[in-house]
Amino acid sequence: MTLATLKTSPRRLEMPQPLPTELDPRWRIVLERDAAYDGQFVYSVKTTGVYCRPSCPGRHAKPQNVAFHATCEDAERAGFRACKRCRPSALAPARVAAYDWAALATELDNVGCTVLPKLLTRDECRRIAALYPQEDRFRSQVHMARHGFGRGEYRYFKYPLPDLIDGLRGALYPRLAPIANAWNARLRIDTQYPANHADFLKACHAAGQRRSTPLLLQYGPGDFNCLHQDLYGDLAFPLQVAVLLSEPHKDFTGGEFALTEQRPRMQSRVEVVPLTQGDAVAFAVHHRPVRGSHGDYRVNLRHGVSRLRSGLRHTLGIIFHDAK
Repeated sequence: MTLATLKTSPRRLEMPQPLPTELDPRWRIVLERDAAYDGQFVYSVKTTGVYCRPSCPGRHAKPQNVAFHATCEDAERAGFRACKRCRPSALAPARVAAYDWAALATELDNVGCTVLPKLLTRDECRRIAALYPQEDRFRSQVHMARHGFGRGEYRYFKYPLPDLIDGLRGALYPRLAPIANAWNARLRIDTQYPANHADFLKACHAAGQRRSTPLLLQYGPGDFNCLHQDLYGDLAFPLQVAVLLSEPHKDFTGGEFALTEQRPRMQSRVEVVPLTQGDAVAFAVHHRPVRGSHGDYRVNLRHGVSRLRSGLRHTLGIIFHDAK
């Protein structure tokens, strides 16, 4: 090729076009291993068959082999398994451990309930609430009015539970079990609960309680939940958790969580618990000890939800024992 040819036919330098993955803002988060986004999405690698959290310390995959998923469950439905190094489905224990559990235990002892602020993010709340129409995720549906439970409806998740819900159930239980054991000791109840939730579920199954109990509740205008206790068999863990998935005054009005305490030879006490979106309330299922002048005595509790004035309210209920 002559110099003249080079001048008249310059070579074009083709710049490689970015891949769709590289144009996605989540790719930059993965490259930076930004832990602030853990729990907001996961990514999968088709060459290894695993999915990871954004902050995974492993070697970065090539962008053409990477796909993004909103949840761990989405990645698993696509055929990927959790990375054993970053354990993307194990975010719940760290989140739950961050609370001041000594202070929470004191409040549970004093009033029978306590609030865990912002246990779930807004996006997590929306994603869980959006599961309600998906019938294949649930084992049964209950219309409260048919059974005299109030008005509204709820659905029990079937096993396997959604990853986030399963993780929260497993992470909350060992924090609540010492409180439950202390309550039983004060009430002279022989039952002591194992430290691990999986071991407690084995005991439930041995007692014939094998059906899942975590549930998703939906209330519309005029709906309410009568005062009740969530007992599904002879073996019942004495504490449970409810998470408000909707935003008060924006998604709905009314619909306050209420807890009543029936004390011997005294009028009942009512506790109304204000919650914001993502807040969780841990509370006594059916009874708790109260310190009196002559030692501890038992008070019985029931919980419910007041009438919804407007909008749509979703709640996640996390019950730790299984049902018959």
